[in-house]
Amino acid sequence: MEYVAKSLAHNPEAVQVTESEQDGVLVIQLTVAPEDKGRIIGKQGRVAQAIRLMLRVAAVKQGTRATLQII
Repeated sequence: MEYVAKSLAHNPEAVQVTESEQDGVLVIQLTVAPEDKGRIIGKQGRVAQAIRLMLRVAAVKQGTRATLQII
């Protein structure tokens, strides 16, 4: 996910991924520069939906649940 976000961002140095766990669900926070937030979310949220889908597939393979927050 970090690789995808850095590929899309104009400022890849500002991309940070942090993980935490809340109520048995892995919460991944993707922090990007304010000017890159639109590029990560995409038109009508399509890019964000695709990233979330990749995250869900990886989580299912590991037998857990995961959510993505874009900050």
